[in-house]
Amino acid sequence: MTLQQLKYAIEVANRGSMNEAAKRLFISQPSLSNAIKDLEEELRITIFERTNKGISLSKEGAEFLGYARQVVEQAELLEGRYLNAKPSPQHFSVSTQHYAFAVNAFVKLVQEYGQDEYELALRETKTYEIIQDVKTLRSEIGILYLNEFNAKVINKLLKDAGLQFTSLFTARPHIFISIKNPLAKQSIVTIDELQNYPYLSFEQGEYNSFHFSEEILSTLSHKKSIRVNDRATLFNLLIGLNGYTISTGVLSADLNGNEIIPVPLACDETINVGWISHKNATLSKLAAAYVEALHEAISTRF
Repeated sequence: MTLQQLKYAIEVANRGSMNEAAKRLFISQPSLSNAIKDLEEELRITIFERTNKGISLSKEGAEFLGYARQVVEQAELLEGRYLNAKPSPQHFSVSTQHYAFAVNAFVKLVQEYGQDEYELALRETKTYEIIQDVKTLRSEIGILYLNEFNAKVINKLLKDAGLQFTSLFTARPHIFISIKNPLAKQSIVTIDELQNYPYLSFEQGEYNSFHFSEEILSTLSHKKSIRVNDRATLFNLLIGLNGYTISTGVLSADLNGNEIIPVPLACDETINVGWISHKNATLSKLAAAYVEALHEAISTRF
């Protein structure tokens, strides 16, 4: 096993494709495939599962890459210290539900650890895709919530994928509304008081089950309902239509301005927001730094 083989495996995982990884590594695709195959035979594990639809990371592969990244990071530290080698571009990806604090933490990560070259990704996406992204190591970390209603389904998916959930905070539900909304002056809002306002929620696509909804109380019926795909559109509709959505109550004035405010919702539910990762994989330096940044981003809100 060589350091070069480890770098090859990491690049294939980052790209999700032998062809794309080979282009980035400036080697032929057959040479890269043979190098990965030799590594798998030596270790007696399957790192990448091959199908006619492409490649995907195996459970063994995910665990292996967690260790491989540590080895490569340490090797680059040695090269930088003693050989004055230029550090490789940093890689890190996170997939998340639509939370402003996740964006705040990402900004802090880039400000503190961004070098001249980096390839980072912040994916605000659907719940099921967050789990799949982390399962396949498209993202090292995913951010989503659990509650009494969805926990059984989500936890089963996490267990089957070899993932674990680590709690960040537990919150009471709030509604997000425009400061011009007639309900904005109330100290608390009931479900009945919301009936005449448009309910805004995030589209979950093919997996549009109640259990994958980003909003709690997803089984309630609404006279007016609008689904959207991104946070900017949702916030524009909160202002333009006096709509509302249900979330944690954690907002960022730095990113979202002061036009949107949280108001507590009269409800006995709780929202447990946390991050998911592979059970047996040690977090990379950037992933660990991002988790720390998450805690800092929410520390002033509770």
